[in-house]
Amino acid sequence: MKLKKILLGVLASSSLLGTSLGWATTGFEKSENNPLLVQESNIFQNSTSEEENPQAWNEYLWFKVFAQIYYIAKNFYVEKISPQKLITNASKGMLEKLDPYSDYFTKEELKEFEEDTYGEFGGIGVEISIDKGRPIVIAPIEGTPAYKAGLRAGDVIVKINGEDTYGMSILDVVKKIRGKPGTEVELTIYRPETEETFTVKIKRAQIKVNPVKWTIIKPDNIGYIKIVQFQPNTAQQLKKALEELLSHHVKGLIIDLRNNPGGLLDQAIKTVDLFLPPDKVVVSIKGRIEKQVYKTSQPSLVPSNEKIVILVNKGTASASEIFSGALQDYHRAILVGEKTFGKFRVQTLIPLQKGEFGAVKITTAFYYTPKGRMLDKKGITPDIEVKMTNDEWKKLYETLREERIKNNIGYNEVVLNRKLDKPLDVAIEVIEGKYHPKEEKEKEKTQAVEVGK
Repeated sequence: MKLKKILLGVLASSSLLGTSLGWATTGFEKSENNPLLVQESNIFQNSTSEEENPQAWNEYLWFKVFAQIYYIAKNFYVEKISPQKLITNASKGMLEKLDPYSDYFTKEELKEFEEDTYGEFGGIGVEISIDKGRPIVIAPIEGTPAYKAGLRAGDVIVKINGEDTYGMSILDVVKKIRGKPGTEVELTIYRPETEETFTVKIKRAQIKVNPVKWTIIKPDNIGYIKIVQFQPNTAQQLKKALEELLSHHVKGLIIDLRNNPGGLLDQAIKTVDLFLPPDKVVVSIKGRIEKQVYKTSQPSLVPSNEKIVILVNKGTASASEIFSGALQDYHRAILVGEKTFGKFRVQTLIPLQKGEFGAVKITTAFYYTPKGRMLDKKGITPDIEVKMTNDEWKKLYETLREERIKNNIGYNEVVLNRKLDKPLDVAIEVIEGKYHPKEEKEKEKTQAVEVGK
């Protein structure tokens, strides 16, 4: 049996709909001394009496209560229910009440989970989590149907094909949104920032996302890299991008992590390795049982004097926050944009009977930036905050989409619009040494007055 460590792009919080990656897994072998692997015979060890072991006795009593509830449900419910269904429902409820990221998978669900991690399937390409009983969008993956349809981080999925989503599990949502490529799924969306509710039909597609794409912003000669997600080959692709851009002697680098929901922990560490010298702490993991510190191991590929700006927003999560948090802590990059999602939790996948009875996915630790910041549910505050209104984002998305269609540009290629993309514009000014906060504030005031007229 293997335990798998999961650092989800947001992702332990969420299932990935229509993309081949998203669940960060790092396998480690079963050990007889591993405290996570508790033998059933030890659960009630020394619990023969309350005097000998009060804590175990109390646990034993609550198991008796659980057994009574099980007996009542099995024998008195109006319809006959199988023991398997009762135990499955109880197990799911037990774990789902802990946090939005813990869950119990049946054997069939475990198979789907593993397909989500490395497989390809028909979907819409959006990362989700459950909050207050409903699925919310963490980030639409760039280039996917969800992205093209204009879904945004923070959107609440109220209905799927007319069915209310309240109380649905992550996997229930996944099953309903997934489907044969070319077919449509209808989503009813509530957007909190504008308090509007609308319905959108999205055509499913076979999703395969290129994790890294890059270009040179001309005439400024600034390297631009978009990291879509931290997949198994992200670090390798990023290295290739950096080597090419640095060979053109660019003035600086802009790394765009907006709407990047995270992914694999090892890839986050390997990407940081390209920017920092050896033996630097990248991230620390601390829980009741496990404690681990991950450090850089290779000489930095990027020269220490190279200017770097990282673009972030509320769709930047998990592994993306490890990357941006580490470079911010070492003052190696300036973060521009909006506060990030705030998913600083690590999940462990524990198969039951080698997966024959499914698996438990449970939060086992928090992670910390090199300076010891743990920003779960808070997010990373950028060095330079640049916000865009809903209308501004909508205009930017539509303009980029129209340009792709007009010029037949594929989604594995980069299309930018500095005029409409305010955070990108600021990032370019920072690298060129032209950014002056006071002047920017005056410019915003003038623009606001003109809009008021």
